[in-house]
Amino acid sequence: MNKRTRAINEETYSLIVGTIRQGFCYEGIRHKPNDRIATILVLEYNLGIRISDVLNLTMNSFVKDGDRYRLDIYEQKTGKFRNFTVPCEVYQFIRDYAYRNGICMTAHLFPITERAVLKHLKVAVDFLGLEGVASHSFRKGFATNIYVNNEYNIELVRELLQHSSVVITQRYIGMGSKELERAISENVKLL
Repeated sequence: MNKRTRAINEETYSLIVGTIRQGFCYEGIRHKPNDRIATILVLEYNLGIRISDVLNLTMNSFVKDGDRYRLDIYEQKTGKFRNFTVPCEVYQFIRDYAYRNGICMTAHLFPITERAVLKHLKVAVDFLGLEGVASHSFRKGFATNIYVNNEYNIELVRELLQHSSVVITQRYIGMGSKELERAISENVKLL
């Protein structure tokens, strides 16, 4: 069965990552704190890249370009080349993670399988009683945040996600155009 995932908001993102970082007990099983899985989800939510691409990252994936850092990656799913700026805070976050865990520049930051990440995330989501949330929800949350925080610029989001059309991007984030969203909100007449 193919369940459709939803975009998560910042509150849900914080709840999931915090729960995984702290550890939890669910159905009589103790799930230890897991900074690695939490960090994977933080990167997916803040960079908008798929989990498969996060798992392929090394510190060498982050290229110093003047006063900024960028990622130059080939997306595993699409094979498309993607080049984009990484906010300094995100680079510092991942650099600190690598340092704390003794990860060298050429080693994978996350020596774990996608299946293991998805399994741990599913248990945390079930523990929290959340519906329609999976790994891709973090990428969709990124896309929705970019859309809303940039005056509903769907073309910007389409370009960041490398979708072939804005129609796909609108379906992906589950929101219509700015005009459609405004028309719906302005039509509310509760009695």
